[in-house]
Amino acid sequence: MRQVSAKPYAFPIEGDFDPRSAALVVIDMQRDFCDPGGYMGQRGGDLTAAQALIPRITALRSAARAAGMRVIYTREGHASDLGDLPASKRAKTRRAGAEIGSTGALGRLLVRGEVGWDIVPELAPAAGEAVIDKVGTGAFFATELEHRLRVQGVEQVVLVGVTTGVCVSTTAREASDRGFHVLVLSDCCAEPDPHMHEIALSLLQIEGGYIATVAESASLLDVLLTSAKPEGVSR
Repeated sequence: MRQVSAKPYAFPIEGDFDPRSAALVVIDMQRDFCDPGGYMGQRGGDLTAAQALIPRITALRSAARAAGMRVIYTREGHASDLGDLPASKRAKTRRAGAEIGSTGALGRLLVRGEVGWDIVPELAPAAGEAVIDKVGTGAFFATELEHRLRVQGVEQVVLVGVTTGVCVSTTAREASDRGFHVLVLSDCCAEPDPHMHEIALSLLQIEGGYIATVAESASLLDVLLTSAKPEGVSR
């Protein structure tokens, strides 16, 4: 049986890991969350961990592509008129010192079309790779993600990106509730506070991994590289 070594159980929990029926979901690796001039930097968050993800996700993505695994990106942001921004969300970001829609070094914070809203250049999607634009923290809320996964026969999702405690965790819960097998890669997710990162990972594994199972990227790479060895990635 071909499975990815993970805790508290191997991925997927039943059956084989098949890259052709799996998707690597790269969550919110945008300049607003990874660049000091963006939204998270404006909040005063430490971006060291988020920036360290970029080469790891890049290597993982190469292996996923070579093995025939789909790569999907999410991008959080709001319309320029902020007509899709709930008052409560706006108030919370204002309280944190980075009100959505206010002007920062990379343009208006978390507003579609601004420099900060786009995905970091190192992880720019290739032609044909889907980008899911979202207004909430979860990638399934008010998006076409579930429909796209169902149409393409995807049953297994691997989540990476930022932040562990908010958008990654919310997406993991949404995916689990919809019946997808969920794997979260601990060293390919980040939170400004490392302690909160660990707490978030622990909560995903609550009740024996009811939401998700968790592994380091090396475990997935070991499986992917048995199918194909992509350029620039070594075992």
